[in-house]
Amino acid sequence: MIELNLSAFEARVLGVLAEKASLTPDVYPLSLNAVVNACNQLSNREPVMSLGEETVSAALARLQQNNLAQTYYPAGSRVAKYQHRVAEVFSLDDAKLALVTLLLLRGPQTCGELRQRTARMYPFASVESVERSLEDLAANEPPLVMQLPRAPGTKESRWAHLLSGAMAVERQEIASGMNVGSGVVEGAGDDRLSHLEAELASLRREVTWLTEELAKFKKQFE
Repeated sequence: MIELNLSAFEARVLGVLAEKASLTPDVYPLSLNAVVNACNQLSNREPVMSLGEETVSAALARLQQNNLAQTYYPAGSRVAKYQHRVAEVFSLDDAKLALVTLLLLRGPQTCGELRQRTARMYPFASVESVERSLEDLAANEPPLVMQLPRAPGTKESRWAHLLSGAMAVERQEIASGMNVGSGVVEGAGDDRLSHLEAELASLRREVTWLTEELAKFKKQFE
């Protein structure tokens, strides 16, 4: 059974495999080094990450345990290469796969942003066609995306993937609203431990911020 609780690093690796399968099929499947380099790209990645081979290897291993990725050995080569199985596992067409890929790589986005950014992977005819595909993904069993509440002062709602679970989306929204967790996300050592340490650091910053806000609130009544 597939567990929809991927870590941030696993989500990045899975998104990279799906992206490169579409954009650079001539060099796909990817070697471990190619996956690492693609994970750490400075463009089209939110947040920017700095992952080492050990972290990426651990992420690939868990993705394979969930049947979302597999190892491939080219004829006559001992070098392992990796490919995703997202489309097969969830029965996704090219349009839906492009949307899931961009959400994995860049986090919550509006329909307009997704239409623009998926153009090289899949040319959506309109923003409405993007929304229809997202609604299909939300109605999937299990649901693969969710629509987020519209933030004050914004015209469009954003959508987020659910491959890391709904709780991960909620934590990301809290951190985003408080400008927490910006900068480069680093990953080294054991993938699960690194992710837990990063989450703990984020939660500590959130508690500090809430404590400061509570103190300011109390001062109003002194």
